[in-house]
Amino acid sequence: MTTTSSDQPIRYGSSEEVERPLGRSIKRGMLNTCPNCGSGKLFKSFLKPVDNCAACGEAMYHHRSDDLPPYLAIVIIGHLIIGGYMATDLVWPMPLWLTFTIWTPITVLATLLIIQPIKGGVIGLQWAQRMHGFGGHGDHDEYEIPGRKR
Repeated sequence: MTTTSSDQPIRYGSSEEVERPLGRSIKRGMLNTCPNCGSGKLFKSFLKPVDNCAACGEAMYHHRSDDLPPYLAIVIIGHLIIGGYMATDLVWPMPLWLTFTIWTPITVLATLLIIQPIKGGVIGLQWAQRMHGFGGHGDHDEYEIPGRKR
């Protein structure tokens, strides 16, 4: 670290950037709120993020979570469901048709319950790390939104 005569560290880059705590941003995203302010809604439909936060105006349309939320949901649900099935099968052996009848709806319901919080957490992660849709755009660059009038 280079210091001046007053022993103050030299800071390179812009000091205008607002700090974006990673844990807080992910938590806010998982709670379906804006990672920036924590009060605006993050989703306008089940898995479709809002274009801009209604409370603070932060742009959200360029955050693309793509395949990570389904992958994480598969890993989490796979471990829980297989562990639950194996544990119950040791105690109460059932015919295969009954096993499918019980565990299929549990799997679908559990997946639908966790996919939105996971996607919100991924969007919060992207927002905190300034990963703007992987297009190389900065915080204040103009984006072209399909179907959006200027």
